[in-house]
Amino acid sequence: MIAAILSLTTLGLLLGWLLGLAARYLRVEGNPLTEQVADLLPGSQCGQCGYPGCTPAAEAIAAGTAAVTICPPGGRALAEALADLLGVRIESTGLAEAVPLIAHIHEQRCVGCTKCFKRCPTDAIMGANNMIHSVFADACTGCELCFSVCPTECIEMRPLTPTLQNWFWPKPMAVAA
Repeated sequence: MIAAILSLTTLGLLLGWLLGLAARYLRVEGNPLTEQVADLLPGSQCGQCGYPGCTPAAEAIAAGTAAVTICPPGGRALAEALADLLGVRIESTGLAEAVPLIAHIHEQRCVGCTKCFKRCPTDAIMGANNMIHSVFADACTGCELCFSVCPTECIEMRPLTPTLQNWFWPKPMAVAA
């Protein structure tokens, strides 16, 4: 029994030491700009930008092959932050200020097909097969992936209702000169 414990402990220490060496000497350095861009992106992996997730989109933005305005959920604020980070100018007149939206499921029309449940990247939809689904509003990012696949059109995208956790002071209106 003691020999087994000692051999497993020795094996664990040896393999841990080898992993530490591999992490130090076989490290692949990435582009630090890509990491900064990825930190600014929402991280919902919704695919509305045309890329399969936020990491490939960040790589494309950092490489200059994608515009800084490709993220619809990020809106104007994200585009301006990315432009400041990359040192590029953007034409912000064409960018609409997106109102944060969350999904709402009308229970009368929900048939429980689970198509929305399977498409949600943040697991914000609760329910089971042949049961009525509901949306966990705190987890919903408003990516609209569930909205596009619902066969009964029971999902509606609604503006986020202000609560103490998400309320912000509105910007003052510009005075016309």
